[in-house]
Amino acid sequence: MDDAAVLLVEDDATLRTSVARGLRDHGLQVTTAADGTAALAAAGPGPDTRFSAVVLDIGLPDSDGRDVCHALRARGIHVPVLFLTARDQLHDVLSGFAAGGDDHVAKPVHVSELVARLRALIRRNAARPAVVPTGLRLDPSGHGLAGPAGHQDLTPTEYRLLAALMGAPGEVVRRRALAQAGWPDGAIVADNTLDQYLARLRRKLAAAGEEGRSIVTVHGVGYRFT
Repeated sequence: MDDAAVLLVEDDATLRTSVARGLRDHGLQVTTAADGTAALAAAGPGPDTRFSAVVLDIGLPDSDGRDVCHALRARGIHVPVLFLTARDQLHDVLSGFAAGGDDHVAKPVHVSELVARLRALIRRNAARPAVVPTGLRLDPSGHGLAGPAGHQDLTPTEYRLLAALMGAPGEVVRRRALAQAGWPDGAIVADNTLDQYLARLRRKLAAAGEEGRSIVTVHGVGYRFT
């Protein structure tokens, strides 16, 4: 546990250096990144990664940290993600969990609390089933889908819906879970609205060019990314 590898993603150089030093003083191995692009490069293409946890700032210069978390989950990387944020309102906390986060700590950061939360998350992180690698990648900075045939632009809602599906390949994601992933907490989403978004995502997925990938309707239940 003490030698667990942690990826720290924070754009403020002073805070990044201070938190990294504190984590190392507690026996953790720390790799740092200043933006979402560098974070995804360090984490790797997935589904395996050398990190046991990710500490992720929400406000990054090139992307929203929640979109970076979506991208990690879409790669099959399911290590714990703990958000660092100056925002401590309920909406921001809920949206972090909806993005696939496991916990959050508000700034200013108390390193002893951060270490305790990280160790608890790492202990609880159960082994995940193997995920078949895919050549498709969610791009949080360009807000799109990258594939063998090129880049497809995604709206924020499309991005979140596709991330929820790609993060659970082969599994049925229920309609309610997709609505919760794609829209703000408490939003009322009509069935035909969700269906229209999924139809657009199918077209963009096909245009991205990875043969054999699709979104399958499971009638009366939800959708499956295959």
